[in-house]
Amino acid sequence: MTRFAVDALVVARLLQDGLSVPPAHSLVGPAVLRSDVLALLYRSERAGELDPARRRALLDALAGLRIRLLGDRVSRATAWRIASDLEWDDPRPAEYLAVATLQADALVALDPVLVEASTGLVPTASVDELLRP
Repeated sequence: MTRFAVDALVVARLLQDGLSVPPAHSLVGPAVLRSDVLALLYRSERAGELDPARRRALLDALAGLRIRLLGDRVSRATAWRIASDLEWDDPRPAEYLAVATLQADALVALDPVLVEASTGLVPTASVDELLRP
């Protein structure tokens, strides 16, 4: 079994495209992931890109997504260290990198900031690799 850490943009893509992760893989993410996906969907609806009925369906799909969300002391401390090492003003994106380094075989991210920061820190994979059985 391969364990993939995913960012909010990947989860939003999975939901919007109706994509299923094969049972041979498991997903992990930081505890803030659901809130980050909620924010993405909210902005999409406000921008007129998403109608309320579709938004409700996507939120239902998010609730049913099989993913382990982590926000324990070690994850938070690791995120703090990563954000500090990268000299970021906000540790929130570092939570994705922390979970990936602690709990995953690879990070699947569409956020360019996370993709760039992951270099040398954690192995990465594409959405296509995530969807491959």
